[in-house]
Amino acid sequence: MRLRNVKNKEEIMRESDSLIVNPTNYKGKWKEYFNNDNPIYVEIGMGKGKFIVENALNNPDINYIGIEKYDSVVAKALQKIDKKLDNLVMVRADANIIQDIFDYEVTCIYLNFSDPWPKNRHHLRRLSSSVFLEKYESIFVKKKRIEMRTDNRLLFQYSLVSFSEAGYTLKEVYLDYHQDNMPSITTEYEDKFAGNGMPIYYVRCEKDCH
Repeated sequence: MRLRNVKNKEEIMRESDSLIVNPTNYKGKWKEYFNNDNPIYVEIGMGKGKFIVENALNNPDINYIGIEKYDSVVAKALQKIDKKLDNLVMVRADANIIQDIFDYEVTCIYLNFSDPWPKNRHHLRRLSSSVFLEKYESIFVKKKRIEMRTDNRLLFQYSLVSFSEAGYTLKEVYLDYHQDNMPSITTEYEDKFAGNGMPIYYVRCEKDCH
């Protein structure tokens, strides 16, 4: 992904009430942060924020946390928020420390158009790899739920196997999500790829907590 620099990104991030730059301070305390017991949905790699902002606007009884590691992308996402939403916060962090941000607090994880890391030697960097699935074990509360969308067929195939081997049940699988079950809320990448006639792959998988 080629990143375009946002010249005033530091100012945008500094002045935003919707950004948390020290998320590890809130581990185990996210319900206190939101001041309610609503479920918490996390998008890892939120990109420019279209998906998570629209979800927060449409679902006020769900708390949303968007995670992104690139400052320019975070700044663009913050610009999509006209006013602070009580059920949405964005986090500037790397997914590698996800287990340091949450402690059995998350209901659902969204993996939308994640980096496919196409080289075999990099497969453990994929957000659906066994390495990350192990990290997710300590952040879920009750039933574990992951929803994934991608345009990359090889990443999708890899992920289906990875989820299954980790004990997840594949509840929904679409090989052309827009043709078979058009979603009401999409991402920027999704609109671009689907607009070019590319299939969008989707899976929802779940796993009981023990």
